[in-house]
Amino acid sequence: MPQETAVYTHGHHESVLRSHTWRTAANSAAYLVGELRQGADVLDVGCGPGTITADLAELVAPGRVTAVDAAEGVLEQARAHVEQRGLDNVRFAVADVHALDFPDDSFDVVHAHQVLQHVGDPVQALREMRRVCRPGGIVAARDSDYEAFAWYPRLPALDEWLELYRRVARANGGEPDAGRRLLSWARAAGFTDITPSAAAWCFATPADRTWWSGLWADRTVASVYAELAVEGGHTTHERLRTIADAWHTWGDHDDAWFMVPHGEVLCRV
Repeated sequence: MPQETAVYTHGHHESVLRSHTWRTAANSAAYLVGELRQGADVLDVGCGPGTITADLAELVAPGRVTAVDAAEGVLEQARAHVEQRGLDNVRFAVADVHALDFPDDSFDVVHAHQVLQHVGDPVQALREMRRVCRPGGIVAARDSDYEAFAWYPRLPALDEWLELYRRVARANGGEPDAGRRLLSWARAAGFTDITPSAAAWCFATPADRTWWSGLWADRTVASVYAELAVEGGHTTHERLRTIADAWHTWGDHDDAWFMVPHGEVLCRV
């Protein structure tokens, strides 16, 4: 069976989970929400800390959500979040999206947010998502597109950050510019009824830019990404500290604005 070959570039440092726990169905899966119905069975691939998972569970109850992730540790945080929300229609499992341990036609909806950019074979992942989705169901995927990130004011060190991140992610076997490729990957996986779309996060209020710049500054010097960047010979700790300082400089600017664009596909089975 195919197995994961990529390394998860971000890891699960607190600065990464600070970002992931902000995500909701409203800000990260709006393209899918209108397709959900009560009683549907959902597979949430790469669920992370479970905030989107819990929203999906509320929307489809009494249907069930099966939440899977390759990292067993983060499932504990997801389980705690779901329990805190008082939900009893979610189950959890460790899984590799390249070889899902579920029978054919098991789910009405199969969802993956910010997953395909990190896997070794996104087309195979989509084939597996299609295999476990029932006829008439939906496979939904959303991924950011790093090359299309835009911000103001421009700082040379943040240009360096973007180039560095993209290089490290590709060295780890991923594709950081996944958003623009989702339609192509879905077609290669055998889907023919595909609705492509795009949406963006924008961080521009004082609170948002402080939050966004702070988590990226911390991630730049203290996460798995930082370790991989240095160990892979892509940069030095000194350069990472310079980039982290630039994140804080950007976040302190009164005119600071940052956009994260995402590609999306709704694939009907």
